[in-house]
Amino acid sequence: MARPSYPRAGEPRPAALPPEDRTVGQLVAESVRFYGENFLRCLVLGAAPALLAVVTANVSRTLGLILVPTVGGALLSGSLVAASVMLLERRPPVGWLVFVPVPFFALAFVLPALMWLAAVGLVVPVLVAEDLSPHDSLRRAWQLARADYVHALGSLATLTIVVFLTQVMLVFILRGAGGTAIDVAVILANIVISPLLFIGTALLYVDQRARWLEARTAEPSAPSRVQ
Repeated sequence: MARPSYPRAGEPRPAALPPEDRTVGQLVAESVRFYGENFLRCLVLGAAPALLAVVTANVSRTLGLILVPTVGGALLSGSLVAASVMLLERRPPVGWLVFVPVPFFALAFVLPALMWLAAVGLVVPVLVAEDLSPHDSLRRAWQLARADYVHALGSLATLTIVVFLTQVMLVFILRGAGGTAIDVAVILANIVISPLLFIGTALLYVDQRARWLEARTAEPSAPSRVQ
């Protein structure tokens, strides 16, 4: 029986699929690759989630419900804007109001929050990459989401699971090995791991835009009207 062959050390890695064909797994892998190649720059993306985690853990539930969708929404949107600027190499205005409903959805269950972000969360990369008004950017985000909603939702869900589980594991390691206080461990875990979520979301915009362009190209031309 033939033995399976593996790439040797130092050999170039296989070429990634184009964005219109990229799978959820490849999106996560490409996000990790970009993060690794830009590690120090990307660390700043974790500051907002870390600050938000500490604040919500040390205030009352009522105050948390006020701060998370307002100040927290602005901070998280700022991180996504920064990730989009890094990945798309464009400089934008900011549209953070799309994040306002997310904490309330997440209180009930995480899936509604992810469904909402899969539908309109790409408005932030749209604002970064395309010269559109806020209203048109929301319409454009929904248009891109419909290009392959299953891919968008699956990618966000996978990124969320990967980031969450990795953060939990890192918190346990920091507390167990180094005796780090829980607040410090949470801050470090958020700073180091959460940038992956923002990078992946910005990369998802590239995928959805490519899928939209492919679908648009495949559409038959509309018949011309007889005068």
